[in-house]
Amino acid sequence: MPKIRYNNMDNISTDKTLKQFRQWRNERRQKKKDYSSYQVPNVQPELDYLHQNRQETAITWIGHSTFFIQYEGLNMITDPVWARRMGFERRLGEPGLSIDDVPPLDVMLISHSHYDHMHLASIRKLYRAGTKLIVPIGLKSKMIRKGFHNCVEMKWWEHIVVGNVRISFVPTQHWTRRTPFDTNTSHWGGFVLEPVEPPVLEEEGNSASRGVQSLPPNLYFAGDSGYFPGFKEIGEKFNIHVALMPIGAYEPEWFMTSQHTNPEEALRAFLDVKAETMIPMHYGTFKLADDTAREALDRMENERIRLNIEQDRIQILSYGQTLRIHPELRRPDL
Repeated sequence: MPKIRYNNMDNISTDKTLKQFRQWRNERRQKKKDYSSYQVPNVQPELDYLHQNRQETAITWIGHSTFFIQYEGLNMITDPVWARRMGFERRLGEPGLSIDDVPPLDVMLISHSHYDHMHLASIRKLYRAGTKLIVPIGLKSKMIRKGFHNCVEMKWWEHIVVGNVRISFVPTQHWTRRTPFDTNTSHWGGFVLEPVEPPVLEEEGNSASRGVQSLPPNLYFAGDSGYFPGFKEIGEKFNIHVALMPIGAYEPEWFMTSQHTNPEEALRAFLDVKAETMIPMHYGTFKLADDTAREALDRMENERIRLNIEQDRIQILSYGQTLRIHPELRRPDL
């Protein structure tokens, strides 16, 4: 039986020829890049807070596309990768949180099966009874063979509810492969997190507060993607407050453009999804392309200024840094 092969919206291809790979290799030999003078800094993680917190929305950057997210009482990890190497290249920065210090997980979200987003040894270390693994369609059978039986696979625009969280799987423009024989046999995408039932706050003796809801922010984890019209569609379907957007692994752009957003495109996508706050990711951790962390951040800042986006809307995290996001108070009829 032939294997199912998954595609991008509008069947956009990310395939590259052997000639193009050779051209990139030859260009790379001629470049001299400074990967050492600037590295993403590490900060001491707030371990006591992370182990006790079950109320606030908190986002902690581990590195690359790996975040520890606390949302509506759930502990979640995106694209868990604690690998020391990626291919022949050593990791450029230490993980923001030791894998042994990660609080017990309720959910792991896998955007796609590339090695820099799905590290089986890390998943095995984090997986425990009760942890739900959520993967794109086409990956479930592989994960079950690896021993991860509490696994759910999703198609684009599908959603499931875990606890009080609605988790939707949304499109990206990318591709995937782990062996020479499984190209695009599983899909790729991002995730949107929303509360199912925001709690109603009532203060005794204060009728003005009755019916007011404490609303956590809706979160969007963009996974790995080139710039595509799907960002606008996501922004139309969801009310996104915080967007975790990839800004790195874009050079040479003639080679990477269909699969990775550059910093300017990442900001454009951020505006497309109509988010309030952006957290950049997918830069500075692994040497996947020819750009550096400093270049990505500088280009993002220049474009932010050009687009007149307020500085505090872009939250640049250090490894191990936690962004606490307090809920807004709104009446449900407003």
